[in-house]
Amino acid sequence: MFKRLSHTFLAVLIILALAVTSGCSSKADSTSTKPTDELTVAIGGEPDGGFDPTTGWGNYGSPVFQSTILQWDKDLKVINDLATDYTVSENGLTYQVNLRKDVKFTDGQALTAKDVVFTYQTATTNSSVFDLTNLQRVTATGDYSVEFTLKEAQSTFTSTLAKLGIVPEHAYSKDYSQKPIGSGPYKFVQWDKGQQLIVEANPDYYGPKPSFKKITFLYLTEEAAYAAAKAGQVDVAAVVPSLALQDIPGKKLVAYKSVDNRGIMFPYVKAGNKTTKGDPIGNDVTSDLAIRKAINLALDRKALVDGVLNGHGAPAYSVCDNLPWWNSETVLKDADKDGAKKILAEGGWKDSDNDGILEKNGLKAKFTLVYPSGDSVRQSLAIAVSDEIKPLGINIEVSGKSWDDIEKLMHSDAILFGWGAHDPLEMYNLFNSKYMGVDYFNAGYYSNPQVDEYMNKAMLSNNPTAADTYWKKAQWDGTTGFSALGDAPWAWLVNLDHLYYVSDNLDLGAQKVHAHGHGWPITDTIAQWHFTK
Repeated sequence: MFKRLSHTFLAVLIILALAVTSGCSSKADSTSTKPTDELTVAIGGEPDGGFDPTTGWGNYGSPVFQSTILQWDKDLKVINDLATDYTVSENGLTYQVNLRKDVKFTDGQALTAKDVVFTYQTATTNSSVFDLTNLQRVTATGDYSVEFTLKEAQSTFTSTLAKLGIVPEHAYSKDYSQKPIGSGPYKFVQWDKGQQLIVEANPDYYGPKPSFKKITFLYLTEEAAYAAAKAGQVDVAAVVPSLALQDIPGKKLVAYKSVDNRGIMFPYVKAGNKTTKGDPIGNDVTSDLAIRKAINLALDRKALVDGVLNGHGAPAYSVCDNLPWWNSETVLKDADKDGAKKILAEGGWKDSDNDGILEKNGLKAKFTLVYPSGDSVRQSLAIAVSDEIKPLGINIEVSGKSWDDIEKLMHSDAILFGWGAHDPLEMYNLFNSKYMGVDYFNAGYYSNPQVDEYMNKAMLSNNPTAADTYWKKAQWDGTTGFSALGDAPWAWLVNLDHLYYVSDNLDLGAQKVHAHGHGWPITDTIAQWHFTK
């Protein structure tokens, strides 16, 4: 998770300071006065836990400072990074990886197999983001060769190899996350918490040499980032759709497609139980299949894209739209209010007292939809959904809460979540019954034995094509699945376009489809960024 800057005046001070030092008016792009080998950007929030891959840094984007064993190209095909090659045993349990011999950490020490072993062993203890419970052991079979042994075959293990950045054993300490050392395209220089991060190009980087010697990342609110872009004080500014409404001299508005989705997680079971922490589990209204299916059918997702996102997005029908493991048969003919009313009537819901709210066995069709306070897009989506669904006779009360509060409510209230990753492991975590109530994953306690079986077969397969077949069946096999055609434990709403105001002559490289926005996905191509003139 990333946090927003809580004190807006700090952001304003940064912008004013930049304006003073540049000596330029806000009517011109004052970034042009900076050296052409430096950038200033405001592309997202600040990492709460710092820059340690073993605790989750880099999960949704490039780790910047660190290198990974594998990586994805722009077409989401797995390619080598630190690896020169790798092989997988016939039973899918053993991965043998050979490493480059020309890689150095930014302190001059060579990156070897022992650093890979140390990283994975440390992540096994530290991380709740990278699930390494299936890793039986990792051993160095030479100075530049590593063997990973799994307890069970895992088709998504290459995704872990593409996301977990390698840290140096000799320089790792409890303060590593605050001053990281790595072998990536950039090296850490300075972190002023709540304000900025300064990085410099790594002169020993083994890949394409970055064009920019220095990049300053400003931690600004959405409004402050937009103001900085207008004032010409940043080269790249991430903005929300409501702020991407006008031309800015010297800037172009760039929209990148994503699987960064927003959707409603419904508590799947009836109320009555509690977690070990004492938090309530279940909801008697959302546990009713007719309620969930009717909402999915009635939603006008195109209207949400047009009205809330100003057209900068696409309707969402799953956690993985348009990715290789997505089942395209799950696309609904939505905005069907009549069909939704029929489902509700057949499910026993009717308005017997004419108050505009349906009842069933004395239970009113009303529940709370919680969104993270301070997130303007999720707030607008929640309100729009409530308005769309009200004519069905379902009363959805929207409520903004802190993440601390959401952690206590997410098993009993509907939550407007956001997900989206470059691998199917996230889908597995969201819908497999073994993750019921684990962290933020299967918060609604969804369970379907047939879905579990399909996903377990997908995980155990060492054939990507066969694995994708099982992932698709878990979504819908013609009879059951976790999509809206089946159990409908979620109502997916939209996929966001990631929007940036970018200096006219700045090229950000060949971007892949972006993952969830918490992790700076735009930095995946940071070594390719360059001015075109």
